[in-house]
Amino acid sequence: MIEKTRGIVLHQVKYSDSGIVIQLYTNKFGRQSFMIKGLRNKKSGRHSVFFQPLFILDLELYYKESRGMQTIKELSVYYSPSEIYSNIRKSSVAMFLSEVLTSILREESPNEELFGFLEKSIIYFDSCKEGFANFHIAFLAGLSSFLGFEPGPRNHSDDLYFDMLNGVFVPVPPIHGNYANPEISGILASFFSTSYEKISSIMLKGTLRNEVLEVLVRYYSLHLPGLKKIKSLEVLKEVFS
Repeated sequence: MIEKTRGIVLHQVKYSDSGIVIQLYTNKFGRQSFMIKGLRNKKSGRHSVFFQPLFILDLELYYKESRGMQTIKELSVYYSPSEIYSNIRKSSVAMFLSEVLTSILREESPNEELFGFLEKSIIYFDSCKEGFANFHIAFLAGLSSFLGFEPGPRNHSDDLYFDMLNGVFVPVPPIHGNYANPEISGILASFFSTSYEKISSIMLKGTLRNEVLEVLVRYYSLHLPGLKKIKSLEVLKEVFS
């Protein structure tokens, strides 16, 4: 059956001498795999850039639910995040986000709200000219709501500790030990309740930003046991230190 959908490139791996397998998160079918043959020959080399992480593609495909790898009939670029790949700091964030998304988005079922969040986030990040040093933290904070473990709001000023195991802010350190200190907890509370447009008002220096990111990644790993070690995390921390 021929279907039309939009997809966000998550990851690609080399397949044979001239082909690749790409992983996309689509708005109609969730995560799907596609084999692209002959990509690295001279005739089709101009299309290779389309399959970089976070490119957004419009696809026409031969879809079969029982098939492990789908076939693309036609494609075009809906959105090219050109600013991301011309800026070393942004491209480092893109590498980190694509690695996280590749690890956690495994459902072959549609989630249009999640897709919309990802699409809008990519376009917003690409268009930012300044004040994006905190974007990756805000992205993970926002993404948690679509994954089912967004923490409850910090309703009282004396809720000083972020209980990562239960996803709540509490007044005393929980006995299980999976909590953040008051400084980090306060910062995370701000991120969980702030829009992208206001994240630049959360003033963080490199070391503190990295500590917040480490806590947030740990929070993800507690709620997503299958989350792999994020190899690009150290690169990202170095870029924004």
